[in-house]
Amino acid sequence: MTDSVLQGPERPLYEIKANLFKALAHPARIRVLEILSVGDGPTPVSEILTASDIEPTLLSQHLAVLKRHRVVSGYRVGNAVYYTLAHPKIAELLVIARMFLADTLTAQRDQLEAVGSLPPIGTS
Repeated sequence: MTDSVLQGPERPLYEIKANLFKALAHPARIRVLEILSVGDGPTPVSEILTASDIEPTLLSQHLAVLKRHRVVSGYRVGNAVYYTLAHPKIAELLVIARMFLADTLTAQRDQLEAVGSLPPIGTS
C-alpha cells in the first residue's frame, strides 16, 4: 500500500478497520467477546465478570473500548447493564482467529518435533 492511498479518500475506511483491530488488541477484550459470542442474547455485566474473572474496574474499561469502537453495544435495565456483539460477524471473526491460533500452534509443534530428528551435536 502506498502513502497516496493512506492520504486519499480511502483513509477513513482504513482507520475504521485499524480501530477494529485496536479494539481486539487485548487478551481480556478477546475473552469478553468470546463470552458474548456464546450467549443466547444480551449478557449482563455480572455474568461477564463471573466468566472472565476480570476485575470490575478493568472490565468496565475494556467494555468502554469495545463500545467506543462499535464492537459491542450495551444498554441498561434498572441497575443491570447488558452487552451484545454489535455485529454477528464478530463471532465469525473470533472463530477464524481461533482456527489461525490452532494452525499456528500445530505448525510450531511440528517444528518442535522436527528438532528431535536433527543429527546429534557434540558438547565440549
